[in-house]
This record gives sequence, C-alpha cells and structure tokens, in this order.
Amino acid sequence: MASNTQEAAHGGGSAMPQLDFSTFGNQIFWLVVALVVIYLILSRVALPRIAAVLAERQGTITNDLAAAEDLKAKAVEAENAYNKALADARAEAQRIAAETRAEIQAGLDEAIAKADEQIAAKAAESEKAIADIKAGALESVKAVATDTAAELVTALGGAADADAIAAAVAERTKG
Repeated sequence: MASNTQEAAHGGGSAMPQLDFSTFGNQIFWLVVALVVIYLILSRVALPRIAAVLAERQGTITNDLAAAEDLKAKAVEAENAYNKALADARAEAQRIAAETRAEIQAGLDEAIAKADEQIAAKAAESEKAIADIKAGALESVKAVATDTAAELVTALGGAADADAIAAAVAERTKG
C-alpha cells in the first residue's frame, strides 16, 4: 500500500510523467504551443532589435570607412602639397645660391682685374727702374772703362786721346 500512496501522490503509474505514454498528446500540444510562442516573441521583438543593431553597426562601419578614405585622400593631397613646397624651396635655394655665386665671382673678377692692373703698374715701374739702373750702370761702366783705358794708355807711355778712347769704349759696349 505504501507504494500505491506514493504513486497516487505523484500522479499515478510511473515515477517520470514525461515517459508516460498516456500523456504524450498533451505534452506534444504544449510543446508546440511553447515553440510557437517563443518563435513569435523572437521574430516580433528580439530579432528586429538584433537586426537594427547589426544595421546600425554596418552603417557606422561604412561611414567610418568613407571617412577614412576621405582622410587618406586629404593626407595624400597634403603630402603632394608638401612635396611641391619642398621642391619649390629647393629650387629657390638653388637660385639664391647661383645668384650669390655669380655676385661673388663678379667681385672676385673685379678684384683680380684690379690686382692685375696694380701688378702691371708695379711691373712697369720696376722695368723703368731696372732700365734706369741699367742705363746708369752702363754709363758708369763707360766712365770706368774710359778712365781705365786712359790710365792704361798713360801707364804704357802713350798720350791719351780722349775722343779715341771714348770711341773705342762706345764701340766695345755697343754689342
């Protein structure tokens, strides 16, 4: 009897009502009802919310990609502008350097021309001074030669003819 009271307390025959074949129809009905309710809740409430979140994320990603492309294009444009400015600055520096070199070369050429003029003037003065010294030395040599010749003629016992001695010294110093 004790086992009958336990069976009665639990609803009858077996210990597990899910395995009771007499209630399978009832169980299948409530299973179908529960699945339809879950399907309706998911399709009407949860899935549209998830789809909206996914669409919003996709829109955000698309907008971010478009913004990144715009920023990339701007960066390329800025880099091109920078390279152009750099090339212009280099060209300007080359132009300024060439002008400066030309100015320095012109100043140098002017200084060289002035120095050449001064050197030529000094050389002309030096040549004149050398010619004067040479002429003076030649005159001194002629005077010494004339005096020496006259002394030699006198020492040898002859009469010194000044015109003949001067002519002989002039003949010897000519060539």
